[in-house]
This record gives sequence, C-alpha cells and structure tokens, in this order.
Amino acid sequence: MSWLDQHLLSIIIWFPVIGGVLVLATGRDANAAVARRLALGFSLGTLVLSLPLYSRFDNATAHMQFVERADWITAFNVDYFLGIDGISMPLILLTALLTVVVVIAGWEVIRERVAQYLAAFLIMEGLMIGVFCALDAILFYLFWEAMLIPMFLIIGIWGGSNRVYAAIKFFLYTLVGSLLMLVALIYLYFSAGESFSILDFHNAPLGATAQTLIFLAFFAAFAVKVPMVPVHTWLPDAHVEAPTGGSVILAAITLKMGAYGFLRMSIPIAPDAARDLAWLVIGLSLTAVVYIALVALVQRDMKKLIAYSSISHMGFVTLGFFIFESRGMEGALVQMISHGFISGALFLCVGVLYDRLHSREIASYGGVVNSMPVFATLLVFFALANAGLPGTSGFVGEFLVILGSFSVNPWYAAVAALTLIVGAAYTLWMIKRVVFGAVANDSVRDLVDINRRELLVLGVLAVCVLGLGVWPLPVLEVMHVTVDNLLAHATVSKL
Repeated sequence: MSWLDQHLLSIIIWFPVIGGVLVLATGRDANAAVARRLALGFSLGTLVLSLPLYSRFDNATAHMQFVERADWITAFNVDYFLGIDGISMPLILLTALLTVVVVIAGWEVIRERVAQYLAAFLIMEGLMIGVFCALDAILFYLFWEAMLIPMFLIIGIWGGSNRVYAAIKFFLYTLVGSLLMLVALIYLYFSAGESFSILDFHNAPLGATAQTLIFLAFFAAFAVKVPMVPVHTWLPDAHVEAPTGGSVILAAITLKMGAYGFLRMSIPIAPDAARDLAWLVIGLSLTAVVYIALVALVQRDMKKLIAYSSISHMGFVTLGFFIFESRGMEGALVQMISHGFISGALFLCVGVLYDRLHSREIASYGGVVNSMPVFATLLVFFALANAGLPGTSGFVGEFLVILGSFSVNPWYAAVAALTLIVGAAYTLWMIKRVVFGAVANDSVRDLVDINRRELLVLGVLAVCVLGLGVWPLPVLEVMHVTVDNLLAHATVSKL
C-alpha cells in the first residue's frame, strides 16, 4: 500500500478543515471574493482527493480498506483508527460532491459574513467525512458531536426570522440522544476488553439484557438524526429556518449519519436485540412512510413539504435495514444516495425561487413555467424523481426496498408502496400550483430564468439522479459484499 493510500482518509478529513480555517482567516466581507475562491478550491480539491476511494476500492472483500491506525490516548486504548467499506465509501463521495454544490450555490446569494459561512461548510464537511471513516468509538463520537457546531451556527446566524429557536431545538434534540450513545460506548469499552475499537465491539460478548439496553441507547441517538417518528419535529423547523445550503447538507448528509449509525453500530454490535426489536423500527418506519407523507400533502410552505417528504423517504431506509434482507438493505443504501441528490436539488430549487421573490409559500407562485422554462423543466424532473419515477434514482432504491419487504412480509411491501401514491399526490400538487397554470401575479411574470451558475449546480444533480436511475450497478456492486457480510454477522446470535 502506497503512502497516499495509507493516509488518504486523513487527508480527505483534514484538508477541508484546514481550508475552512484559511477561509475564516480572510476575515471581513471586503475579502469575500478571496473567501469564495478559496472555499471552491478546497471543496473541489476534497472531491478530487476522494475519487481514488472509488477507483482503488476492492469490491470483492468486506474488510475495511484504506485503514490508518495510530496511538492517540494510550491510557484508555483510544486510537486514531480510520477505515472504510462498501457502506461508508459512497457516503463520503456524496458529502464531497454536495459540499462543492453548496459552495457554488451560495456564491452570489450569501453577502454577509461570507468567509464564516463558507468556512462552516468546509469544516463540517471534514467532520462528516470523519464520522463515515472513524473505526474508534471515541473518534466517532467526537466527529459526531463536533459537526453539530457548524450546523448550529449556519442555522442560527444565516437562517430565517425564527432561526435561534430552530437552531437550539436542533442542537438539543441531537445532543440528548447522543449522550445515551456515549454511555453505551463506555459500557462496550469494558465488554470488549478495554478497547474502543468499533470492530472489537462487533465481537464483544453481550447478554440479552445488555444488547437490548445498548440497542435502545444507540436508537435514541440515531433515530433522532434520521429522524424517525416521533422525534422528527426538529427537522421541519430546522429546514424552514436554515439557509438553502444548510437545508441541502441537512437533508442530503446529516440525516444519513443516523442511518449509517444503525449499520455501523446498532445491528452488528447488538444483533439479537436488533432482530428482536425490528418490529419497533419497522412499525415506526412504516408510520413515517405513510403518515408523514400525508402530513406533507397539506403543507403550504415548499420547504416544509420537502422536509416532511425527506422524513417519509428516510422511513424507506430504516425499513430496508431492519427487514434483514439483502435487496432491501442495498435498496435502502441506494435510497440514501438518491435522496441526497434529489432532496438537495429540491431545496436548491426552492432557494432559486426564494432568492427572487423572498417567499416559500406555494400560494405566492403559479405559472412559473411561463417565465422560467429551463428552471421549471428541472424542478419538474426533480419532483418526479422524488415521487419515484422509473428511470430516476428515486425509483431504484424504493423498488428494491419494496421487493425485499415483499419477500419478508407482503403487508410491509403493501404499506410501503402506498407512499408512491401519496408521494405522487403531494409532489404533483406542488408542481401544479407552482409551475403550471396561468401566471399568478406580476411578480411571477417578471421572474428571470436561472443563470449559468444555477444551471451548473442543478444540471450536475440532474445528471446524478438520471445516471443512478438508469445505471445503479456501479453503486450496487460496491456495497454488495459488505451488505452480505453484515447480514451474515447480524444473523449469528451472541447469546
């Protein structure tokens, strides 16, 4: 293994963090142009550096790859331990790509505290990648908690009129759940022979009661992050108040960290409890899939509608995980990637309209296609992908989850499939009132179509949505062996 391979994960984690510090050092808005160029350079650099993770990835093994390990806190056997597999690698690439998108999207929109805004996203990028790479529990926990700080600042400083309430609610919900996870990690440290290695946790001998309590502690942390019903109420508030870039990262990456936690921690560490309590997770998942989709149907704010849609779609992800079936789990992982593209694009579309009319209310629009035909085409495309149109990435993941659910319990599949109907209903309801029909007012008539910067951002995501929908194999083959290994581990009892 070359020096680059041995340290590639560290480079990808700390390169954007260093970039964020340098951007922050540019200071006041008089240097905004320098801050923007630096941020774009570091975000593009991180994306380029992350590409070898895919090109050099060995699809034939379930072992951790690009492993890096060094002593850190020797008194407690805490190591600087990094590695990736077929589950974490696609999420790192998604994070790197969407950070570039967010930097470009905010190029002209953010005009106050530009350096601080861009620095927050770069630092958060490194911390989120750290979550997906960390194989030491303390390192994982530090990355997990630290990324709350830049997101808290993004919502609280650049958000809407009720931003402080939304930021504090987001922070408290996620922090409280995480504290229970810390208690579980400390217990596992002693159970695994005084080791904080997550891989050692996977093989730690645990009784039925210990597994149940550990699973519930992890569930408290990860369910809030996903978020699952009934701890989902922070998400619509955070989305509505967050700036467009914050909403994109929140929906596309932050929610995936909770789902990732189930696969990296909950299921392999407490497999018996995961199987015994699968009914609980499946029940909450199906509730989110159907009930939250109905809630989305009555929203009048476009951001809230998309936020509730995200909760519903993430219900597919947790359903796919806990049916313990390979097609369902792979479909859930594809859904995570797809949702990152689609939800990010939809929030960017709302941002385009908001930048022009300063309103997110559906009633403020109507007939947008007459003034913005190119934008309207892209918005309709992303909306249909969100509804699961065949040929788009939104269809692939949902279809695989439904297919896997049907083989386990046809009723799961029947209930999950309802979201395709309800999802089409609220999506088409929004599109009909925003895009089509007669021009609603003079403000809509005077709208100017998207510029080259906006077209570039939305065009890249459209290509990703279409590419993954037409040819999902490059993603599926990366995760196949890892998923099979995880399921094999999860079906072996520790009792």
